Amino acid sequence: MSLLRGDRNCVTYIFSSRKYIIKRILIAIPVLLGITVIDYAIMCMAGSPLEMLQGPRVSEAAVQAKAIALGLDKPFYVQYFVWLGQLLHGNMGYSIKNYQPVAAMITSHLGPTLLLMGVSLLVSILLAVPAGIYSAIHQYSKGDYTVVTLSFLGSSIPGFFLAMLLIYLFTVKLGWLPSGGMTTLGTSGGAADVAVHMVMPVIVLAVSMAGTNIRYIRSAVLEILQQDYLRTARAKGIGHFLVINKHALRNALVPIVTVIGMEIPVLFGGSIIVEQVFSWPGLGLMTMSAITNRDYPVIMGVCLLSAIVVLLGNLLTDILYAVVDPTIKLQ
Repeated sequence: MSLLRGDRNCVTYIFSSRKYIIKRILIAIPVLLGITVIDYAIMCMAGSPLEMLQGPRVSEAAVQAKAIALGLDKPFYVQYFVWLGQLLHGNMGYSIKNYQPVAAMITSHLGPTLLLMGVSLLVSILLAVPAGIYSAIHQYSKGDYTVVTLSFLGSSIPGFFLAMLLIYLFTVKLGWLPSGGMTTLGTSGGAADVAVHMVMPVIVLAVSMAGTNIRYIRSAVLEILQQDYLRTARAKGIGHFLVINKHALRNALVPIVTVIGMEIPVLFGGSIIVEQVFSWPGLGLMTMSAITNRDYPVIMGVCLLSAIVVLLGNLLTDILYAVVDPTIKLQ
């Protein structure tokens, strides 16, 4: 009977999770449409991309012909619905600068960005979770003050400043690490070569995230440590190790998951600056180039991808809530 009850509960959980995911996806559709409308309106207010072509060697007739060919002579709402119709057919448009498909450009640059984001997120978690827990358990100790000070320092240093500082120290002065790129020119670029090029970008992204996350995790664990059930566990004679690891940390997982989920969109946006500084061939470098050249189809593609990443990050966080805390129901 217990096995049948367990199987029934498992089926019920899977069904409710699937229903919840479908519901969130349906809610995300109008949100994505609203984001694309706002992004498209902001780009149109910024000016026409054909202004980059104007000059003494380019005639007005050539500019007008280019505008007609790209559909930029039509009103804003017509341009938007044309772009939206192409998107629904799987076509994200073509780059104004190099005439390549936007989808192909994003796909080719997505891998390096995901690699950089994934490693940076993993390193930040490995730094923030133990440090935050240690700081909370040893509150007001020298170790606590040291961790809190370092966390404030890590979160307050601008990413571009830390990047330039690392380049000056490890490249210019010591010559230990390459200043940019993903692989060494003239080589096949193996895993070890990529790892060496990734050290400084990962440090910049991970330090900033870890500095913020340590304070959140410390506050969450401190709040859990003040709960009555932990006092009761101590009064019953349960050892300090079991109280912390079996009871406190398990209940602190929900706020920790929240913090990690919040960092996914922040990490996606922060990688733009880091990739620009270190010439990392990812979406950030491509996005900065598109903004400089007013390559609006590419910008719209990146904005759409960013919105999807944020919504998926929130959905994943909600699902992990139910995994780490069975009392939370997905509705």
